[in-house]
Amino acid sequence: MTDKKNKPRTIIPIGPYHPLQEEAEFFKLYVEGEKVVDMDIEIGYMHRGIEKLSESMHYDQSAFLVERICGICSNSHPFAYVNAVEDLAGIEITLRAKYIRSIIGELERLHSHLLWLGLAGHFIGYNTVWMWSWKYRELVNDIFEFITGNRQHYAMMKIGGVRRDIENKDITQIEKMCDDLIPVLNLFKGAVLDDPVIHARTKNVGILPIEVAIDYCVVGPTARASGIDIDIRRDDPYAAYNLVPWNVIVTKNGDVFDKAVVRILEMYESIKIIRGCLNGLLKEPEGNYDLKIKEIPVGEGIGRHEAPRGEVFHYVRSDKTNRPARHKIRAPSYVNVPSNQYAVIGQTISDAALILAAVDPCYCCTERVAIIDKQKNKKIMNGFDLIKLSQEKTEKLRNK
Repeated sequence: MTDKKNKPRTIIPIGPYHPLQEEAEFFKLYVEGEKVVDMDIEIGYMHRGIEKLSESMHYDQSAFLVERICGICSNSHPFAYVNAVEDLAGIEITLRAKYIRSIIGELERLHSHLLWLGLAGHFIGYNTVWMWSWKYRELVNDIFEFITGNRQHYAMMKIGGVRRDIENKDITQIEKMCDDLIPVLNLFKGAVLDDPVIHARTKNVGILPIEVAIDYCVVGPTARASGIDIDIRRDDPYAAYNLVPWNVIVTKNGDVFDKAVVRILEMYESIKIIRGCLNGLLKEPEGNYDLKIKEIPVGEGIGRHEAPRGEVFHYVRSDKTNRPARHKIRAPSYVNVPSNQYAVIGQTISDAALILAAVDPCYCCTERVAIIDKQKNKKIMNGFDLIKLSQEKTEKLRNK
C-alpha cells in the first residue's frame, strides 16, 4: 500500500480484541516505518440498546439498568440519570442524600483512577505500579462494601435520594479507611512524578494541545490535562459539591504524563470531598435520605455528572406512564475517543496503544446505533427491527 507520494505504508490493526484495550474496538493505524501517519476508528462492537431498554422499564428499574452500562463507572450513569429525572420533576433532595451521593461519586473516582493507573503501568511494562494499584484499589472496594454492601454496582442512586443511609456511628471508621489511602496516594505520586522511566515513556507523548482539545470537545481529565479548566462539579453544582472545599486540577502539556498527573492529584481532592461530606453528615438528622417519590409528572429534564472520565449526560422525557418516554445518554468517551485521531498521528507504533488508552476509553458507554437511509435522511429500522435482524443472523450462524 502506498500514499499519494508513493511512500510505502503498512496497516497495523489494534483490535477488535487487543490485550491493551479492555473492550472490543478497532483502530486501523497507517504507518510509514515506525511512524503513525493516519488512523481510522471503528466502533460498534458493544452496542446493547440501553436507551431503548430503559423506555420499557419503570423509572426505578432504569436506575439499575444504566448502572450496568459500565462496570468501572457503575455509579456515574445512575447519578446523572436521577439528576435528570429530578430536574424533570422539580425535586430537591435532602442535604443528607446530597452528602451521601457525593461520597459514593468520589469513592468511584478513586476506584476508577487507581484502575487506570494500574493499567497504564502495565501498558509501559512497569508491572510494579500495576500490582500496587490492584492491591490498594481493594482498600477503596472495602469502603464501598462497608457503606453499600457491594464492591461493584453499588445500587445507591434513587430518584429522590439514596437507597441506604450512612449511620453516624460508622463515620469514624470510614474516615480511618480514607486516611489509610493517603500513604498509598503518596506512593503513586512519588512513583509517577519522580521515576525517569515513566517520564521517558509518557512525557511529550500523545500531546493534545488546548486548541485541538477544544475543537474535539473533550472532557474530564483528558481536557484538564490540556489546560481546559472545566469540571461539572464546580461549573454546574449538584449534590454536595458546592458545600465542601476542593479544587479542580488542571495541567497544560496535554501529554500522557499530564493525564496521569491530573488523575493522581484528583484523588487527593476526592479524599478532601469525602471528608467534607462526612463532616456534613454529622450535622444532618439520620434517616432523612429518601423522599420516597411515587409519581413522575409530564416533562423533560437533563442530568449531568462529572464521571471519572468526564461529563456524562442523561436526557429523560416523561409522559403519563410510569416509564421514560425517551432516554438519551452521552458518555465522556463519545467525545474523548475521537481526539486520538490527532494525538496518535506522528507517534510511534509502540506509543500508539498507550495514547489510545490514556483517555481511559469506555466503549460500552459510547456505543449507539441508528439505521438510516442517507438519501432520504430518515430511519429505516426501529428497535424491534434490529432485534429481529439480530435473531435472524444468530439463527443463520447456528445452522452453519
